[in-house]
Amino acid sequence: MNEDNLNMEIRKFLKKVGISSQRILENEINLADKKGLIKSGDSIDIQMQLKIESIGLANTISGKINIE
Repeated sequence: MNEDNLNMEIRKFLKKVGISSQRILENEINLADKKGLIKSGDSIDIQMQLKIESIGLANTISGKINIE
């Protein structure tokens, strides 16, 4: 396996995930704010799931977003 190529492919994928995820989060949090579902001082629990079906991987990454 070419480790350099693998590294580049993973970085490209993560860049795509990061940009897409940030846009989705910003849009949904702004929409929730406009609907009055969240307010300053709230904390939003968030999860992201990483799956690689071909090798049976399922990993959940959890965190919080604090609203100011």
